[in-house]
Amino acid sequence: MKKLLTASLFAALFFGGISSCTAQKQATVKKKSELPDKKEVLEVAQRANQYFMNKWPDAGKEVVGKKVWPSNLWTRAVYYEGLMALYKIDPKKEYYDYALDWSQKHNWDMMRGTYTRNADNQACGQTYLDLYEIDGRKHPERIKFVKLSMDSMIASGRSDDWWWIDALQMGMPIFTKLGRITGEKKYFDKNYEMYAFTKYKHGGNGLYNAKDKLWWRDKSFVPPYAEPNGEDCYWSRGNGWVVAALARTLEDTPKSDPHYKEYLQDYKDLLSALLPIQREDGFWNVSLHDPTNFGGKEMTGTALFVYGMAYGINKGLIDKKTYLPVLTKAWNAIVKDSVQPNGFLGWVQGTGKEPKDGQPLAIDKVPDFEDYGLGCLLLAASEVYQLK
Repeated sequence: MKKLLTASLFAALFFGGISSCTAQKQATVKKKSELPDKKEVLEVAQRANQYFMNKWPDAGKEVVGKKVWPSNLWTRAVYYEGLMALYKIDPKKEYYDYALDWSQKHNWDMMRGTYTRNADNQACGQTYLDLYEIDGRKHPERIKFVKLSMDSMIASGRSDDWWWIDALQMGMPIFTKLGRITGEKKYFDKNYEMYAFTKYKHGGNGLYNAKDKLWWRDKSFVPPYAEPNGEDCYWSRGNGWVVAALARTLEDTPKSDPHYKEYLQDYKDLLSALLPIQREDGFWNVSLHDPTNFGGKEMTGTALFVYGMAYGINKGLIDKKTYLPVLTKAWNAIVKDSVQPNGFLGWVQGTGKEPKDGQPLAIDKVPDFEDYGLGCLLLAASEVYQLK
């Protein structure tokens, strides 16, 4: 009788343990397929943003590195793009005040002057336009210099300024926002003219490889340049900038625009190219087709891809069943491995143009600029939060 009880107890414990393990595995699988929890997404964004705002209480303070930069440089402009996206889902006055203070301290003007042609210098205009709209378009001074700058681009007749793909994200949303705000078609037309030059002409035959559906960073990476494994060099964050540029362009470009469908197709094609090359841990490598060239976790490119995918799902532009597991895996990886308890972001590649720049990366390594990586995270969080 004792042996029978012992055997029964063993069976109960053994098979009960299997059931318990199976249930845990099922719960884990289910959790991976579920939407990220909204409260957790918002908390991550708030924590990372607060870390930065605490570190930079003066929005107008110059950024000192190898050079001294005014704080409306492109890296900070990308941060404020993210902050404006966070403000839309979490409208705290302190966010608005921080962005307003930054804009006012630069007199609502471009870095290096109104008539600069460099998209990096113009990127700050995206936040000026957002603040103009937030306050009901009652303050024309907020867009005065942005409009003058873009009008000068149009008047010049030139369309070759965006010779590096990062420029697409810095410049395209300004044209399309202005087009939507003013109702003037010329801004949409100029946007496409410059986009098309980058896509089809820079580097000889354009910086877009229709075969791989990915973009070379600039003409110096067009073949015969190759990665150590012989593949083309497709920089992760560079392609992330294109994803963000196209998402933000689609947001403001009317569907009746003759080039809307091309933007949409390029956006879909780029996202599809990312599916088979996602790392097992959820990130993407800095070199999209060569995991051996400084391979490893990298937050900024990954966050921009998450942003683009989540935006597409929210707008009904891409298939949710295909992309939701991919972006969820990537978002969970960022939260787990990049965002630290104090809000610091690890695994952020510093400024540059290719895989070797800013290396080696680490969880505790401070990049040369901490702002643009946070901007990428906040853009991603703002769209992941809105998933249904």
